[in-house]
Amino acid sequence: MTLAVLCGSTGNDLDPAAAGRLADELTVALTAAGASAVLTLDGADVPAQLRETARIAADLRATAARAAAGANEPLVLCADDLVAHPSLLWTLATEPAGRSTALVAATADGTGGDLREDRGRLVAAEDGPARFLGALCIAPADLGLLVTAAREAAEAAERGDGPGVPGPGVPGPGVPGPGVSGAGVPGAGVLGGGRVRGGLTRRAAGNALDFLLPALLGAGLVPIATRVRLLHAERVHTDAELAHARASVAAVDEDKALLRLAVKEKDDFFTTYAVSSWSPLVTKLCARAGLTPSGVTALSVLFAVAAALSFWEASRPAMVAGAVLLYLGFVLDCVDGQLARYTRRFGAFGGWLDTMADRAKEYAVYAGLAAGAERAGLPYAWPLAITAIVLQTVRHMTDTWYGALHDEAAARQAVGTAGNSDAGGGVGAKLSRASNKVQADTGSVAYWLKRIVVFPIGERWALMAILAALTNGRVALTAVVAWGLLAAAYTLALRSLRSVSMRVGVLDTVDTSRHRDDGRLVRGTVSAANLSRPLAWAALAAIAPLALIGAVAAEVVPRGTRWGSWWGGDLHVELVRAGDAGVWLVVVALLVLTAGAAARSSHGGPLDWLVPAGLRAAEYLMAVAVALICEVPPAVLFALLFTLALHHYDLTARMEKGAPGIVGKRALLGWDGRVLLLVVFALAGVATAGELLLAVAVGLHFLTGAVQDWRTGGRR
Repeated sequence: MTLAVLCGSTGNDLDPAAAGRLADELTVALTAAGASAVLTLDGADVPAQLRETARIAADLRATAARAAAGANEPLVLCADDLVAHPSLLWTLATEPAGRSTALVAATADGTGGDLREDRGRLVAAEDGPARFLGALCIAPADLGLLVTAAREAAEAAERGDGPGVPGPGVPGPGVPGPGVSGAGVPGAGVLGGGRVRGGLTRRAAGNALDFLLPALLGAGLVPIATRVRLLHAERVHTDAELAHARASVAAVDEDKALLRLAVKEKDDFFTTYAVSSWSPLVTKLCARAGLTPSGVTALSVLFAVAAALSFWEASRPAMVAGAVLLYLGFVLDCVDGQLARYTRRFGAFGGWLDTMADRAKEYAVYAGLAAGAERAGLPYAWPLAITAIVLQTVRHMTDTWYGALHDEAAARQAVGTAGNSDAGGGVGAKLSRASNKVQADTGSVAYWLKRIVVFPIGERWALMAILAALTNGRVALTAVVAWGLLAAAYTLALRSLRSVSMRVGVLDTVDTSRHRDDGRLVRGTVSAANLSRPLAWAALAAIAPLALIGAVAAEVVPRGTRWGSWWGGDLHVELVRAGDAGVWLVVVALLVLTAGAAARSSHGGPLDWLVPAGLRAAEYLMAVAVALICEVPPAVLFALLFTLALHHYDLTARMEKGAPGIVGKRALLGWDGRVLLLVVFALAGVATAGELLLAVAVGLHFLTGAVQDWRTGGRR
């Protein structure tokens, strides 16, 4: 049950009958947004409202605890002087990942507000570019924080700290004056005021929420921003303001605005101009046809698989057809998210499924391009596809954890984040300020260059489609690897420098062992060494197999020794033992496993977010080294890397999208156990069969966990 609370305001000059009608309208809007009950708190006594809000939140937590199901519904809080499109409250109450949110609007000139956004999250800021509009949705996980903050805010209100009461016709805190919409039309008027906790500069106030938000921010809440953008919202205090606000709301085509708002505001260059310019039409058609976002995701997978098969066929007409199918599949990949945002149909695994499908589609296309090039007699295509999947997976691991690090830094308002005006020192802080400046200059040449150089998914798919249609799969894969290496070097260097300036850690705020993917060998034995500096050991673990691959390719280290063959119809597999290379494999494996010796140490260093990527690189490169020495068919190696990538994406996608963790016990084999098995397979001369069986085992483990959690966690 989603509960909504309508908080009464004091100090306004609204006609009582008009104020009653506005409260009734808000009650209807909150019900339409999903509230099963709407409680009204009288506005005469702000401290009493805050104490009652704390009691309601405490009761919700207690009820959920008694039900032994955990709090799973949010609490919506809304000021009764808010005039807004009903869909804004709907959007506020249906945040995809179930996080706390606050309704905000940009100020007219980018200054004068109390808030600032950093990666979509709100932090307190003096003279900031955004102001609070009097509506909050508190996530179940933050109800305890709400209880504490509401009680503290009540005490502050009783002492007279913080907001005052606006006089007749004076906008409240963060309240646009007449003629101001969420888009920031000039005409805002606010009053100066004193300071309260949380860093907010408070203006005149007449609602409990104006005391509550700064208390929440001061207590550590970092809510997601629900921005007005193309719609309209403002808080009113006179009949004239109420009439003007209603006219402004009526002047906007709400459905048309919602369709446009379903498109990501800041997307990649190719997506913005080659997809989002017309994809809302497809989104509208899908909505009318009753398709679900997950259904559209499934269609995009079919298009990508058809593209991969076309690339495998490798004739010129097939390559052109594959390019078209790949582009259309990418359009559908954008439409599924747009449809979810347009219809507000979010499930526990909707975002997770979208992320997993994106990776599976892209890697299937790599395989199709490589197989097609091989059919055409072009050498080195499979090594390029293998390089691409390893590189891209490791890059995605760094993307995920750097994003988590930046969110953590924003919560702490560390140096280099948008909420911290400290000049800081060093190259990293200067880069952070320069990056924030470029990001704010939306649409500029520097803005687009910064987004393009990191080689996002739209640019990757566009590059593959164009080069596949005009040339061949090997050229397309070569371009993907070359640009990917450039992007990896660029992002790694800049992010590392910025991370040092932020001086925060993130990996120790989660289940470190799970996200390292440690197995029983590391958890029970190797980690007992309790070494420090986990990043240094993870880096060594990644470098060692890479050096072995280079030595084998340069014929410094010999390849394995053939000891037999296996025939199955037309299939012929050479059986190869590691032979003289076995010693090198064992030595490298021991170096890789030393990364587990630091598993129990703190992972709170500013660069320790790179540890998971280092461990992924180490495991994948060990699989490549074994395959190179023992002549494992490239397709078998690619299949193993594919399933390993899905397994590791599963871990990060659940964290990013707020999906539940995997049910059941932690897997017996982690990266350490799989590395040990790979070496055993190589020494025993069954590397091909071993890597194939390992691919099947990892794939089945991933699929069974995903299906079980999907069935119990809900759908989109």
